[in-house]
Amino acid sequence: MNAVFSIGSMAIRRNAPRFGAIDRLAPHSRLAGPMPWVIAIMIALTVIAAGAGLALRNLGTNAGAEIAGGLTVQILEGAPAARERQAQAAVAHLRTRQDVAEVIRVPEKDLEALLEPWLGRQMLTGDAAIPVPALIDVRLQGPVTERRLEELRASLKALVPSARIDAQAGWLGPVFDALASLQWLALGLVALLAAASAAAVWLAARSALGGNRETIEIIHLLGATDRQIARLFERSIAFDAAIGGLAGLLLGAGALWLLGSQFARLGSGMVTGGALGPADWALLVAIPVAGVVLATLTARLTVVGALRRML
Repeated sequence: MNAVFSIGSMAIRRNAPRFGAIDRLAPHSRLAGPMPWVIAIMIALTVIAAGAGLALRNLGTNAGAEIAGGLTVQILEGAPAARERQAQAAVAHLRTRQDVAEVIRVPEKDLEALLEPWLGRQMLTGDAAIPVPALIDVRLQGPVTERRLEELRASLKALVPSARIDAQAGWLGPVFDALASLQWLALGLVALLAAASAAAVWLAARSALGGNRETIEIIHLLGATDRQIARLFERSIAFDAAIGGLAGLLLGAGALWLLGSQFARLGSGMVTGGALGPADWALLVAIPVAGVVLATLTARLTVVGALRRML
C-alpha cells in the first residue's frame, strides 16, 4: 500500500506544474481590478515629477551657461547729458578690452517700456521724470570671476565714476538655489512614488496569497515548488504593471506636453531653455520599464517570503 502511494505521489509531482489550478492562484486583476489603475496613476505622477525635475535641470544649466560671462554696467548719473557722455565713454572703453567679447547698449526706449507698467508714463517723461540709469550689457570671454570683476571695476571707475558693475550670475543666485531645491524635491517625489508602487504590489500579492492559502497548500503538497507558485504571481503582476505603466506613461507624457506648450506660449527665452530633449524623453520612457521590474521583484520577494512562512 505504501509503495502504491509513493508511486502515485511521484506521478503527481511530475505532473503538478501542468495543473491549470496553479495558474488560477495568481491575482488576475487585469483591467477589471484596481492594480493596473493604481500603477498607472503612480507611473503618471512619477513621469510628471521626473519630467519637471529634468526641465528644471535644463533650465538651470542653460541659464547658467548663458549668463556665465555676463555683466551689467549701470551709469548712475542724474544729469541726462553727463549720463549720456559717460555711457558712451564706458562703451568705448569696454570695446577696447581684449577680454570683452560683446558690448550692447540697451536703448532708453526699451528701459522706459520695461519701467512704464510699474512707474507710469508721467514718471518717465516731463520735468518730473525720474532719471533712468544707462544700461550696458557686457559679455566676457570665459566665466566671470571675482578677480576679473574687481579689475574691470577699477579700470572703469577711473574713467566713469558713476559706473556700477554687477555680475548677472550674482543676481540670479537665489533663483538657481531655488531651482536646485525644486530638483531635489522632484527626486524625492520620484523616490516616494516608487516606494508607494512597491507597497501597492506588496499589498496585492499578500491579499492574493491570503485569499488562496488553502489552495496553495494543496498544490504545494501535490508537488508545486515555491518558485513555480511565485512565478505565476510574478507573471500576473508584471502583466498588470506593463498595462498600467503604458497607460501612466501616456498620461504623464500628455500632461508634460500640455504644460510645455503652455509655457512655450510665454515667449520667454529662459523658460524655453527648460524644454525636454531626446535624452530626457528616453529617461521618461524608461520609467514604466523600471516600474515593471520593481513590481516583479517586489512580487517575487513577497510571495517567496510568505510561502516560506506559510508552508
